[in-house]
Amino acid sequence: MSAVSPRYSIGIDLGTTNSSLAFAELGPDVPSVQVGAVPQLTAPNETSPETLLPSFLYLNGEKEFQAGATALPWDAEPKYIVGKFAQRRGAEVAGRLVSSAKSWLSYAAVDRTESLLPQQAPEGVGRISPVEASAAYLRHLRNAWNEEHPDAQFDEQDVFVTVPASFDAIARELTQRAAAAAGFIDPVLLEEPQAAFYAWVERHPDWRSRLGKGDLVLVIDIGGGTTDFTLITVTERDGQLELERVAVGDHILLGGDNIDLALAHAVSAELAGRGTRLDAFQMQALRSQCRMAKEKLLEPLSSETEAPITLLGKGSSLIGGTIRGRLTRSQLERVVESFLPETGSHEMPEGVRRAGLQEIGLPYVQDPAITRHLAKFLRQRAAASELGAVRRGPSGLACPTHVLFNGGVMYSAVVRERLATVLNGWLAEEGLPPAELLPGEDLVHAVARGAAYYGAARRGKGVRIRGGIARSYYVGIETAMPAVPGIPAPLKALSVAQFGMEEGTSVTIPGREFGLAVGEPAEFRFFSSSSRKNDSPGELIEDMIGDLEELAPVQVTLPASGNADGFVPVSFETTITETGVLQLWCKSRDGQRWKLEFDVREKK
Repeated sequence: MSAVSPRYSIGIDLGTTNSSLAFAELGPDVPSVQVGAVPQLTAPNETSPETLLPSFLYLNGEKEFQAGATALPWDAEPKYIVGKFAQRRGAEVAGRLVSSAKSWLSYAAVDRTESLLPQQAPEGVGRISPVEASAAYLRHLRNAWNEEHPDAQFDEQDVFVTVPASFDAIARELTQRAAAAAGFIDPVLLEEPQAAFYAWVERHPDWRSRLGKGDLVLVIDIGGGTTDFTLITVTERDGQLELERVAVGDHILLGGDNIDLALAHAVSAELAGRGTRLDAFQMQALRSQCRMAKEKLLEPLSSETEAPITLLGKGSSLIGGTIRGRLTRSQLERVVESFLPETGSHEMPEGVRRAGLQEIGLPYVQDPAITRHLAKFLRQRAAASELGAVRRGPSGLACPTHVLFNGGVMYSAVVRERLATVLNGWLAEEGLPPAELLPGEDLVHAVARGAAYYGAARRGKGVRIRGGIARSYYVGIETAMPAVPGIPAPLKALSVAQFGMEEGTSVTIPGREFGLAVGEPAEFRFFSSSSRKNDSPGELIEDMIGDLEELAPVQVTLPASGNADGFVPVSFETTITETGVLQLWCKSRDGQRWKLEFDVREKK
């Protein structure tokens, strides 16, 4: 956050397929949110302000374009091409195109700071890391803002960057690292489904007349790379309706990318039927072409029944080697429907036996049926007993009263109608009326708009969604005692976060100091409890039997600095971030700080 008084709250949606920026002026009243313009290359020597920045990066060759052809208003010689022209050029030369960098940020099986992308880059083409690609998009948005608002520099504003609700702690940390590399100063991370709901609240200030106490809102966010599910319940406090986020789904790597690949196979099969077979690089290009064709056909006002597909052939003749095909609206709808089968609420995602050896690539889910993943969320994750008074049917299924759709895939009326039909069929089986659809007027900008609104809400100019933690959390403290053979030092539990502590808040643990191991490997043990709800931060529990559940330990070597070495006396401060990460800050007497963290939403 800015050290000076900010004029604007800026919301940034760092998307898998498209990124965007929105802002709200921080005045005395609840602000209106505007979508920001993002100048970018649309062709050589041509720039245009657009409301979306396609999340594509093109690694252009040294002499691929004439000098100055890729210049931007703020950079005469950019290192990469980012945005609309990168997407278009990459559809022709797929081996130089970086896409889906955000999905790679969440892939724990690879080093996401290593140069991995483009994954299928031919020999002689350099690669960059997912973090570097994400930083390039964020840097472009930062520079675009400064170009459009020279009197209100980006670094002086409140900035909020959105991430999937299902991002784990490492993926969130890598997003923060990308933002830092882009020059962001202390941005705050916010979950995308929450941001989408904030956008709905901003557009509907009469939301209290549309929702009532006990209502349960299901947010279904299907983006380019992920599908996210979130439940928000309507509660009452002191006679006023409030909103509380009560459940977040698992990380599901399933979205527009999968649909693009399925469309590419459908078009490829049609070409093969005409005697044209594509190689691996042509399939990459076809996938990019299908992505653009899909977006054209799904535009809200589009009346097109088909979109052309053009690929470069293998021959030396530029014209004679061109391969032409098409993607029809009926093809698109058939493929989309295949991801949304009409399943029962008891049908869970299916596992598929995998080959023993595979190429290194994104870990897409094995079952592409979005409806089965939704059933799992409502029947297992969202129906956990610790979630309290969530509306449920007789079978235990969490049963929403309202649904909010978000994400570019939701442009398709076929998707919205099929999801509503399946969900309402489940509700009918539970003896409940159909869920009401909340209107979402701006599916591709909603996340950025909601993040900007959230920034104003943090300053008291809007409605906040509460998200108190469902457990109390503790850190293990080893008792100081003489060494005894065969008898380990007893462990006590220090309460560091109490049940119900809201996300986005901090608490200082008073009156206690403990020795912190620095400069050498150490293991930190954490515990939680869903039954001990009244242990305030700072309470030390000596009898840990039965009440506390141990979490995975954190093994780390905290850096020693200055004269700090061995054990340093520290006091504690706990922060629960907006994305559900518990940060335990250890502060020495001379002001040095160390951070331990873990995700309080991870499935236990």
